[in-house]
Amino acid sequence: MAVLGALVFVVWYAVIFESRQGVLVAFLDVEQGDAIFIQSPNGSQVLIDAGPGSKVLGELSKVMPFYDRSLDLIIVTHPDSDHIGGFPDVLKNFKAGKIVEPGVDSETGLYREFQRLAELEGAERILARRGMKFILDKNVYLLILFPDRDVAGLDTNDASIVAKLVYGNNSFLFTGDSPKKIEEYLVSLDGKNLDVDVLKAGHHGSKTSSAEEFLNAVSPVYAVVSAGKDNRYGHPHQEVLDALNNLGIKALRTDESGAIKIKSNGQQTYVLKD
Repeated sequence: MAVLGALVFVVWYAVIFESRQGVLVAFLDVEQGDAIFIQSPNGSQVLIDAGPGSKVLGELSKVMPFYDRSLDLIIVTHPDSDHIGGFPDVLKNFKAGKIVEPGVDSETGLYREFQRLAELEGAERILARRGMKFILDKNVYLLILFPDRDVAGLDTNDASIVAKLVYGNNSFLFTGDSPKKIEEYLVSLDGKNLDVDVLKAGHHGSKTSSAEEFLNAVSPVYAVVSAGKDNRYGHPHQEVLDALNNLGIKALRTDESGAIKIKSNGQQTYVLKD
C-alpha cells in the first residue's frame, strides 16, 4: 500500500510539474457561455466566468488536480446567466481568494444566489477599474482595461470587464461580451497597446462585437470563440469568421473542438493537442 501511495504521489507530482511549465490558458467547453481557466508557473489559478451551468465543474476537473479546491482569483465579467450560471456550483466546491466584478447589477434570481454565496465565501470583493493589476507570478499579471468608470447604470454587456493577461512577451485579451462601441473606445484609449497573441472573441463570436478597427489593433494570432454547438443565436456569425479570416487570424472554436488549451513560455504561444 505504501508503494502504491508513493507511486500515486510521483505520478501527480509529474503531472503538476508539467502543467506548471509556463502559463496555461484553458477556454473551457461550457457550451453556450464563457469560462476561462488560467494557471501561472507558481500555481496561481484564475477563473474568468463560469458558463451557464454545472458543466464548469467537470471542465475544471480536467485542468486541476482532484485535491485542489481553491482558486486565487475569480473574475465575473458581467452578470448574464451564460457567464455566471456556474458560479454557485464553483463557490460551493472551491475556496475563492478574491472575487472581481464590474459593479453592474442584475435582478435575476441566479445573480442574487451568486451574491449570497459570494458573501458566505468571505472572499475579498473588488470592483474592477481600469489600471488595476493583479500579480499572479513573476512576469505574469492581469491588467484591467475596462471598466474605467462606475458602470452601475450600463447594459450588462457594455459593463463587461476587459482584462489583458501578460506573461513575458506573450499576452491574451479577455473581453466578456463587450460590444463594438466599447472595443472602439478601447482602441481610442490604448491603440496598438491592445496588440496580443490571443483574443477571446467578444460575445461568443456575435456580429455585435469584433469591430474591424478593434481586430486590426489587437491583431492576434488566434481568436478563441466560446460558443455552444448548434446554438440558437447562430454564434459565431459568419461576418465575424470572415473578418478574422481576412486579417489572417486563426479562429479556434469550442463548438467544434471542445476545450481549447493554450500554453505560453513567455516567448511564444502554442495550442495543446489532447
